[in-house]
Amino acid sequence: MIQLRESRFDPWLELQAYQDSLAIKGKYGATAVFVGSMRDFNEGDEVRAMTLEHYPGMTEQYLDKIVHEAVQKWPLLDSLVIHRVGDILPDDSIVLVAVWCAHRASAFDASRYIMEELKSNAPFWKKETLTEGTRWVEKNTPS
Repeated sequence: MIQLRESRFDPWLELQAYQDSLAIKGKYGATAVFVGSMRDFNEGDEVRAMTLEHYPGMTEQYLDKIVHEAVQKWPLLDSLVIHRVGDILPDDSIVLVAVWCAHRASAFDASRYIMEELKSNAPFWKKETLTEGTRWVEKNTPS
């Protein structure tokens, strides 16, 4: 499942609720989870807020493509991707990526693949609000 959210979310509650609804109970031996949160700094500057823009429809389609590619490479049983858009504050969760597999190696590898592809190539644009002014983020931080 892929969701874009304009409001805050608790990744741990979302994860538990989704896992409780899975029809694959007893089939998975590994769940790999990544939660990304907003920092209050970037490139040596204090960041007070961020606006994350996207193209509705296009962004969800690209995220679906990433997950489909992961399914082709690893034996995923299920996955969950939740990503924030809109106005975000420091400490807010930005992204939750969770995958369920029979074994840990596939879970770790698939989770990292989804997150790295999302971070590097998904159509999101970040505008940071600094102590003085705003700026568009031109490149992502290293993994």
